[in-house]
Amino acid sequence: MALITYIVEDNQTILENLIETLEEIASVKVVGHAATESEATLWLSLHDGRWQLAVVDMFLQEGSGLGVLAGCRDRQAYQKVVVLTNYATADIRQRSLALGADAVFDKSNELDEFFAYCIAETAVAIPVH
Repeated sequence: MALITYIVEDNQTILENLIETLEEIASVKVVGHAATESEATLWLSLHDGRWQLAVVDMFLQEGSGLGVLAGCRDRQAYQKVVVLTNYATADIRQRSLALGADAVFDKSNELDEFFAYCIAETAVAIPVH
């Protein structure tokens, strides 16, 4: 079963590479993406319960990943939100986890861990309608 995934990333090249790699190495189906906090928050709330994984960058064209995380606080237990950022400082990690992130990964040196996380989530994914 494919993991229904939404990506919040404002860099088009990174977005395309991320989608391609996720769909190649994990059973992931990317159903949408956003480059701004408001667009992401709206989509995630309108599709409440119909996604399983949200991948969120910290710095966006408008707003931030912290706002997206705050908007996902009331999600279902099976819905995971991970931060994938170039700025995975101790402060960003702490703030992200406090806002409900399930994990935080640094794009520059934790991609293997991020992909392993996504693969592991496909093994335990609960079907959504």
